[in-house]
Amino acid sequence: MSQKIEIQLYRDRPEDLELAAKLRKAAWILSAAVLGLVMVMRRVKIPVPEGFDVSFLPPVHALINATAAVVLILAVVAIKKGKAEQHRKLMLTALGLSVLFLLSYVTYHFTTTETIYGETDGVKGLSDAEKDAVGPWRFLYLSILIPHIILAAVSFPFILFTFIAAWTNQFDLHKKLARRVFPIWHFVAVSGPICYFMLRPYY
Repeated sequence: MSQKIEIQLYRDRPEDLELAAKLRKAAWILSAAVLGLVMVMRRVKIPVPEGFDVSFLPPVHALINATAAVVLILAVVAIKKGKAEQHRKLMLTALGLSVLFLLSYVTYHFTTTETIYGETDGVKGLSDAEKDAVGPWRFLYLSILIPHIILAAVSFPFILFTFIAAWTNQFDLHKKLARRVFPIWHFVAVSGPICYFMLRPYY
């Protein structure tokens, strides 16, 4: 099947606006729930059973994010070549990786005390000596972390909307959203591993 025919077969599908409206409502509810969990998880800690260790998760999170970043690039390359079905599978893979990351991330932070960049004495909060030791590196770390957190939170519902547009055959809307959502999603996926490697010495 030629690439033009493959693309046209997708575009010939009728739009399902009724389903899209229902899915968008569900996306808003899910986004609010996720945001609520992220806000609560830094304040509430759930005790874990003895012998249960989640310390292996941060590098896993970095790996998942890095893989998602690669898959997103491959998905863009695929659609630019007209390979719609390959693009669809890659984007579903990227979404699956992001869901896996989110579940693992929330699990980790609900059960583990937050790691602070520059903290070495185990006492919550940075002492003057710790601040002096990390110097401008802490500012660099925060300059990556803060946009990462903000854009991850803001982009989540719009990532879902972009998928919903494609799933319900609203391909013009999907393309319009994807042009704006992709660079943000990709930044979040790339900046996550960068933050991990900068924070790694303090775990």
